[in-house]
Amino acid sequence: MTDFFASYLGYEAGWFVATLIGILVIAFPLMLAVAMIIYVDRKVWAAMALRRGPNVVGPFGLLQSFADGLKVFLQETIIPTAANRGLFLLAPIITFTVALIAWAVIPFGPGMVLADINVGLLYILAASSLGVYGIIIAGWSSNSKYPFYSALRAAAQMVSYEVSIGFVLISVVLWAGTFNLQGIIDAQRGHIFGIVNGFVLNPLLFPMWVVFLISSMAETARTPFDLTEAESELVAGYQTEYSSMAFALFWLGEYANVLLMCALNAILFWGGWLPPIDWAPLYAVPGILWLFLKIFFFFFIFSWVRATVPRYRYDQVMRLGWKIFLPLSLLWVFVVSGYLMLTRFEGVS
Repeated sequence: MTDFFASYLGYEAGWFVATLIGILVIAFPLMLAVAMIIYVDRKVWAAMALRRGPNVVGPFGLLQSFADGLKVFLQETIIPTAANRGLFLLAPIITFTVALIAWAVIPFGPGMVLADINVGLLYILAASSLGVYGIIIAGWSSNSKYPFYSALRAAAQMVSYEVSIGFVLISVVLWAGTFNLQGIIDAQRGHIFGIVNGFVLNPLLFPMWVVFLISSMAETARTPFDLTEAESELVAGYQTEYSSMAFALFWLGEYANVLLMCALNAILFWGGWLPPIDWAPLYAVPGILWLFLKIFFFFFIFSWVRATVPRYRYDQVMRLGWKIFLPLSLLWVFVVSGYLMLTRFEGVS
């Protein structure tokens, strides 16, 4: 696409236009996916509670999320008199933007990636760790005690689980031999007995997938780790003083992050856009459909857990992150690296 525009506009202008189109091609469908996934989330909760869920706006209630979005868009933005006005409005923009930039390196199919960089996994780790800044700024600039307590919790929780996520990613990178997400997907082709595409059935990587799945719930502050928005303690957490589109940007950013974690689960352990079985007829289905099905499956797990599992106490959340997941993931790095040294390099001297 860059070559096409460069032939008409020159290289620099052509590159800019092609990159801008690539960003919009990812951002708009992502926003549509977030709207639909909120609908799915509410439908799953309703089914778990034997209710019907959204069923009024549009066929089967499919337009409910758009109606909610229009409602908040038309509301007045109320800024507390004691708040720091600039930072108060900047915080949701940071959260929303950071949630979007990580999608630049996600491969949706063979060659279907905006930025196919060699350190894609490091880029995602860096981008996801920036998300905590929006929450901290929101909590501090609101000048209210409940958002501030929530921001402190969010900072501690996100940092705690990012460490174990980092060690899990190291185990995957050691096995795949690359930080490039396309390379990691290619390394999973026929990985188990030459038939199954994915690291998940590998006995050495399956425990790391479980750790990653639970840590991704904690990283995105989903139930049972939603200590930042504990209604019984903190009203609405760092979002307490927000209204209208500022509140909606937090909402969109949160669900975009959840979808990102679902995509990472699919890409790192379940073969990404590869079909589940390395069988030629299955490759007739476009890779992007396989990836979407896997993302939807993981989002259903997220919703299922949210509907059925009670919230942890704060000390239990910290204990799980620092005393269980961190030592386990660190030990597993040594186990995986030791196994690879014994099997891949035993003949090298």
